[in-house]
Amino acid sequence: MLKLPNKEFRRMVPLLREKGFYEYEQPRPISWPEYNRTEVENAIETLQFIRDSVDEAVLMPWEGKVGRPLTNPKSLAKAVLACEALCFTERNAQGWLTILGPFLGIHEKLDDRTIGDGYDKPEVVYVLKQVFEKGKNSDGRLCGDGTGLETSRKQNYETNKKSGEYMTSIVDSREIVQTFDVSGEQECRAMHKLIKNVYGGSIRLDAGFNDRELVSEIAERGMIPYVFPKKNNKLNGDFAWKFMYLELYMDVMGWLTEYHIRSHSESFHSSFKTRYGIIMKRRFTAILSQVTARIILHNRRRLSYFTKLASAN
Repeated sequence: MLKLPNKEFRRMVPLLREKGFYEYEQPRPISWPEYNRTEVENAIETLQFIRDSVDEAVLMPWEGKVGRPLTNPKSLAKAVLACEALCFTERNAQGWLTILGPFLGIHEKLDDRTIGDGYDKPEVVYVLKQVFEKGKNSDGRLCGDGTGLETSRKQNYETNKKSGEYMTSIVDSREIVQTFDVSGEQECRAMHKLIKNVYGGSIRLDAGFNDRELVSEIAERGMIPYVFPKKNNKLNGDFAWKFMYLELYMDVMGWLTEYHIRSHSESFHSSFKTRYGIIMKRRFTAILSQVTARIILHNRRRLSYFTKLASAN
């Protein structure tokens, strides 16, 4: 039986982080006329999407429960999505929805307190979950990562990882979110659960997910794992673990080219927080509603972009 090159592999791993190790690639050109046209059309498309996608959802069953909600959960879900899309506070939304409400299909009069309470209703989360599931697709090239969701401008994830909330997500190479977790669970433990919700050809994770059991679970689901190594890793282990790092050892640049598609997960987290700002809610259900609404809007925007790109070509 051949001896695995563990010593050589361990010497190689620190080199992967050295500056200048990677081959230079030309940045992708930006078509500013197409970008500007997309920005102009985005508002109408977003409002139409909110109206139509929520209308297609079904309401939570009420058998065995006492009473019914005074406000239609679909109207509240539309209000939540509109608030997040247009960056409204509940007070601003109360005024704007008197104008936008008829277009969105909101026929009730919603005051600021009703809109705020809507974030914390399970019936609204139930509707938003359906919209999220129907409003996504995947190219099969998956990436995963975790990030802090700050609840104050004074918080910074890198200097204080216990600040704010925490989200672990899986996106594809187009930055379409496939699944996510905002329970605050440690990212590697959360990833064990999230991979059960996705299908694809491959998945890329950084060294924070360097876990033999996780690699085996990924391989069992028919996906090729690309998990960045640690310098103390050994090649010994089950087939999935051994094959993954032997591939890296034998073809470094080819393996890294595939692995660094993972940068799309970091791009998603950066654009997500830059566009929508800090998390304003404090109760878990309200946080889940707010994050889900923002991800729905993010996915719609990305899918719209790629649809237009495909039609132009």
